[in-house]
Amino acid sequence: MAKGRSDTRERAQAVARELFLKQGLQRTSLQEIADRLGITKPALYYHFSSREALVRSIIEPLFEDGDAFVAAAEREWPAPRDLLEHYFALHYHHRDVVALIVQELTALNDLGLVGKIFDWRHRLAHVLLGPELSFDEEVRATVALGGIADTVMVFPDAPFEELRDAAVDAGLSTLGL
Repeated sequence: MAKGRSDTRERAQAVARELFLKQGLQRTSLQEIADRLGITKPALYYHFSSREALVRSIIEPLFEDGDAFVAAAEREWPAPRDLLEHYFALHYHHRDVVALIVQELTALNDLGLVGKIFDWRHRLAHVLLGPELSFDEEVRATVALGGIADTVMVFPDAPFEELRDAAVDAGLSTLGL
C-alpha cells in the first residue's frame, strides 16, 4: 500500500475511533470523519468501502491478536499467572477498542463482532481449569476473565504493572488458583 494511502487510512481510523468513543457509532457520520480529516467523503470511501468496513478495520487488530493469543495458549498450556498476565496485556494494549466494544456492545453484536470475545473466554477457561468444567467453574472463569479485561477501562490511569498485578491476583483468587 502506498505510504500516503496508508497514512490517510490510519488517520481515518484514529479519528473514527476517537469520535466513536466520544459520540457513539450511530451519532458519528462518515461525513464528520471526512471533514475532520480534511478530505471528501468519497475519498474516505476510497479507503473504506462502508461504515462497517471502517468499524471492522478498527476492531480487527484486537481480534487478530486475540485469536493468536488464544491459539498459543491452547497449544502451550501456560501457567495460569502467565496466561492471565498476557490476557491482561492484550486488553491493555487494545484498551481503546475494548472500551468501544463495551460502549457499543449492541451495535457491534449486530455486526457479528462480539461473539468472538466470549468464545475466547470459554476456550481460555478450559486452558485454565481443564477440559471438563462444572457450571461453577465456568462462572468463575467468566468473572475472572471479564474482570481482568474490564480493569483496563475502569482504571485507565493506573500504572501498567500495578494494575496488571492486582487484576491477575484477583483473577487467580476468583478461579481458586
